[in-house]
Amino acid sequence: MNQNETPSPDDSRAKASGRTNARLVRRLILVAVGMFGFGYAMVPLYTVFCEVTGLQGRGVTVDTAATGVAESDRDVRVRFLATTHSGLPWQFQAGEPYKSVRLGELSETHYIAMNTRDEAITGHATFNVVPPEASLYFVKTECFCFTQQLLDGHESREMPVYFYVQPDLPDHIREITLSYTFYRNDEPDSVAAIPSATPSR
Repeated sequence: MNQNETPSPDDSRAKASGRTNARLVRRLILVAVGMFGFGYAMVPLYTVFCEVTGLQGRGVTVDTAATGVAESDRDVRVRFLATTHSGLPWQFQAGEPYKSVRLGELSETHYIAMNTRDEAITGHATFNVVPPEASLYFVKTECFCFTQQLLDGHESREMPVYFYVQPDLPDHIREITLSYTFYRNDEPDSVAAIPSATPSR
C-alpha cells in the first residue's frame, strides 16, 4: 500500500480485532494460571482450616502416653456412632450408645466389628467429632483407627478407644458425638503386620 494511501476501514478493524484477541488470550492465560495456583493451594489451606476449626476431626489430639489431666467437677455426655461404607461387608457398631464423662478423666469405650464374609478383609476407620469445636479439646490415647484392621472370615473383634476431654471445654458444649466410619482397604501391603486391638493397660 502506498504511504500516501489512507488505510481502509477493513484494515483498521482487522488490526483492532487482532489487538483485542491478543489481550483476551493474555487474560485467559492469567486466569488459567491463577486457577491452577488456587487449586494447588486449596489442599493445605483446607487442612489448616480443619485444624483450626476442628472440622473432620482434625483438631483431635493424639497422646498415647497420656493418662488424663487434672479432673474437673463437670461432666459431659459423649455419644458413640458407627457406620460402614457400602464397599465393606462388615457389621460395625458401638458397644454403648453414650456415656457421661468427667472432664480430664481418662475414659474407655469400645466398638465391635464383624466380617460377614468367608475371606479375610482389611478395613480402616476414619473418625469425626461433633461439634467441630469440641474436637479441639478431645484427646485420644488409644484407638483402633490408628492402624488398619484385618478380620478373618466371620471373625468378630472388640476394639477399645481410650480418651479424655480437656477440662477447659467451653461451657456451652454439653454433648459430644464421636463417630467412626469403616472403609475397605484392598492394598496388598495392608494385611501385613497389623497390631491387634487390645487395651494398653
